[in-house]
Amino acid sequence: MHTEYWMGNEAIGMGALAAGVNVVAGYPGTPSTEVLETIARHNPDGKVHVEWSTNEKAGMEVAAGAAYSGARALVTMKQVGLNVAADPLMSLAYLGVKGGMVVLVADDPGPISSQTEQDTRHFAAFAKLPCFDPSSVQEAYEMIQEAFAFSEEYHTPVFLRPTTRIDHGYASLQVKDPEKYVQHEVEGFVRDPARWVIFPKLSYRAHQEIEARNAGLSKTFSAYARNKVLPAADQGCRRGIATHGVSYPYVVETLQEHGEGAPRVFKVSTPFPFPEEKAVEFLQGLDEVLCLEELDPVIERALTYVCGKYQLPVKIRGKLTGDVRTAGENTRDSVYDDVACFMGWPQSKRQELPPVPCEVVRPPVLCAGCPHRASFYAVKLAMKGQKSVFCGDIGCYTLGNAMPLDMVDTCLCMGAGVNIAQGIGAVTPGMKCFAFVGDSTFFASALTGVVNGIYNQADMTLVVLDNSTTAMTGHQPHPGTGHTMMGQIVDKVSIEDSLRGVGVQTVRTVDPLDLEKAVAVVREVAAEPGLKAIIFRSPCIALVKPLGLAEILQDKCRTCKKCIREIGCPGIVIEDGRVTIDASQCTGCGICREICPFDAIAVKNFAAADKKEGGRA
Repeated sequence: MHTEYWMGNEAIGMGALAAGVNVVAGYPGTPSTEVLETIARHNPDGKVHVEWSTNEKAGMEVAAGAAYSGARALVTMKQVGLNVAADPLMSLAYLGVKGGMVVLVADDPGPISSQTEQDTRHFAAFAKLPCFDPSSVQEAYEMIQEAFAFSEEYHTPVFLRPTTRIDHGYASLQVKDPEKYVQHEVEGFVRDPARWVIFPKLSYRAHQEIEARNAGLSKTFSAYARNKVLPAADQGCRRGIATHGVSYPYVVETLQEHGEGAPRVFKVSTPFPFPEEKAVEFLQGLDEVLCLEELDPVIERALTYVCGKYQLPVKIRGKLTGDVRTAGENTRDSVYDDVACFMGWPQSKRQELPPVPCEVVRPPVLCAGCPHRASFYAVKLAMKGQKSVFCGDIGCYTLGNAMPLDMVDTCLCMGAGVNIAQGIGAVTPGMKCFAFVGDSTFFASALTGVVNGIYNQADMTLVVLDNSTTAMTGHQPHPGTGHTMMGQIVDKVSIEDSLRGVGVQTVRTVDPLDLEKAVAVVREVAAEPGLKAIIFRSPCIALVKPLGLAEILQDKCRTCKKCIREIGCPGIVIEDGRVTIDASQCTGCGICREICPFDAIAVKNFAAADKKEGGRA
């Protein structure tokens, strides 16, 4: 054993390697992304197959096929990605697996970077699959190894459900030396249709077996060392606290800070199947219990059920009783306040907490020079004065909703904008319907919507914002980039060919930074009937060197601020009452120059300067 200082996601990835994982698939999504990337970085010999799948459903199915073959497989995603993967998962729960299979779903209380506050513990119960819930970086490292062994023993997929503060927290931890890693040998797929082909008769039998297994697992988990009861500091104390995940260390720190009078504590590491016998041990002799959890009252409901089943006269308090806030993540301060109020400590500092978890410094905006800004602006100019709707999607370009662009009217989930535009168009005569989607999202979940539109004769314009990467989550590759997480150089999957292949007749590609041409293309394409597509292709600014640097010609500038009011670029600022360029942000995209009515903006093109001056310093 030795000591390492790792982020939680790094610890989980390295724990998977220590467990002998053979196949890792997933789709990038904060806060889960670094798990797969860590495994890819520590896979120099390529023994582990690592892939960014086109979406979470594909990743789940790849992992399932590997687990059918006796491999240890890991699939990674965030909580909303689990919705996409739900179809194969629900059936997989009935079929089971041969090799260990861990479904890592990173929940995002807050939410910090998600559409919803979704609690995967509910999904575990819904799918009837065991769930492991780590409370620290060290525990996450160890728990994923235990999860693989458990999955293999019981021939079932299992959930590992870290949350953002575990995923992105850092800690020094004790880890295995590489020579101690499990070397898991893969048997390979063995044909057995009665085992791997799901039919109603098999499902009926499997359902009975699953219910019996989970009843037994409740007893097994009651003996699992990570489900534990900490005794009260004062044996006469008749209060208890039930908690889990990152809230557990918050509770422990709070009780250590207060000192005497600490109540009994129940740490729940396997929320499903719930460790019922351990819960009874915890509840006996108590009068009331406070449940502190993220996000939903899962433990609270389970303890309420246990009290009823075993006729225990314990008052269970928490979110359902209004003693704890019903939304948002727990913090060290919020846990202290909740515990202090529950215990009646006179030094309670409890206050009404704000509805958001942190103070917002500034609203998020598209980066200076982002090609998406130019794409949105081109469509805005082209459709000015026409009755139009702009359906957005999940990615950097969701920020197109911010003023002054104001170009995202709807945003639901990945790929939904394509179909939402069709629904709006079906009931709103004369509406020009647009759907914006990024290149990664196009491959992940938009193609079926395009097929739906072709088949049902939709009248809309699809706008693919192709910046050659999955920018929002850290620039991961996708099928259109030409390389994989295994380091392979592969043929790019063409967006144009994909669209034409499903029946889109008009497909135009244009550089959005060529504003005049981009506006003209939008006008031409939008005027055509049926489903047609525009691909705005320009790389993310994080992938390329700046094109140049803009400059405000102060002798010409009239301080009309049109350059600011029209596009809201953070690279254009006001200093001492004058419009100026922030050279640290400007990339020389030139859109502001096209907007200025007084020709007061010049752009020094670095490529031209190189040629003229013999290169840049």
